[in-house]
Amino acid sequence: MQVKDIFVSAPGKAILHGEHAVVHGKVALAVSLNLRAYLRLKVTTTGKVCINLPNIDTSQCWDLSELRRLIHNFHGKRDEAQRLDAELVKRLREFVGATNGNLDTCSMATLSFLYIYLSLFGSGELPSLTVTVWSELPTGAGLGSSAAYSVCLAAALLCTSGVIPAPLKEWDHTARWCQEDLELINSWAFQGEMIIHGNPSGVDNAVGTWGGMLRFLAGKIIPLSRVPLLRILLTNTKVPRSTKVLVARVKDKINKFPSIMTPVLDSVDAISCTCEKVLSEMTCEPITGEHYNILEELIDINQHHLNVMGVGHPALDMLCRVTLAKGLHSKLTGAGGGGCGITLLRPGWPQNSPGCSTVPT
Repeated sequence: MQVKDIFVSAPGKAILHGEHAVVHGKVALAVSLNLRAYLRLKVTTTGKVCINLPNIDTSQCWDLSELRRLIHNFHGKRDEAQRLDAELVKRLREFVGATNGNLDTCSMATLSFLYIYLSLFGSGELPSLTVTVWSELPTGAGLGSSAAYSVCLAAALLCTSGVIPAPLKEWDHTARWCQEDLELINSWAFQGEMIIHGNPSGVDNAVGTWGGMLRFLAGKIIPLSRVPLLRILLTNTKVPRSTKVLVARVKDKINKFPSIMTPVLDSVDAISCTCEKVLSEMTCEPITGEHYNILEELIDINQHHLNVMGVGHPALDMLCRVTLAKGLHSKLTGAGGGGCGITLLRPGWPQNSPGCSTVPT
């Protein structure tokens, strides 16, 4: 055992353009938020593994002997993320009661934790520890709460195993982590996301790992260093939904109407690329109203495409109508079906308007 106490955090995200289309090989642009998930891990001598998730009123403990029985002929490697072990997932689903389509948040969070824990430590001695995770991110709102959770789990457990260095100080959440370390954190976090969401794009966990603004295409992550400061209004409709269900819905529609939906995906791809081009221009020439005109039009077009994909919601439609009445342009962010929407604010738009908060990109 390398460390006794670890504290890490990871940011949430908003997708500017490309949600759902990115799952099918199109470009997505995503940005980290100043809302985070936090994790504290303590190595103990109780002979138990405990996880506390106060945001969702969950607290569970297991004897190490119980968990050891779940591992048979394990040959995984700590320093690389294997393909998702379907047999281990099946045993864990039965163990935590997440069978027969049970997709509740508590079960999925527990399943993800146990999978990463057993995958990293299953080939050796299982450590006794207590993990507590709390978050500023609402669940099921499209802000990458599950990815921030998975990134925290991956980082803390990799530190505990000694594969990557632990932060030197509590506030130094990513101390000494090189590109290889971050890629390893990202790959294990993606495994957690696969368990929770089924077929995630990888965007959320990438933003949670690297932060900043990212271009994502077919698994390739490109950080965008030359982007202007944008002001975004973030609105939570508080309508719950399942990312896994919505991703499957879009896939079904594409399979049912390929000649109709393929051009929609291509158009979303072009929107993302055009947005990236405009943002780049805004860093090397004076920012004009025309730049914002284009960004606003792209938001409107993309929102219509997302409705065509079947991931809209009346609450999101209302957000678009209300903000448009104020001269502002909005779209859903993330999986849709409720969750959150983003609204682009032009320079000079009142910061302190009632009920409004801005999220810096």
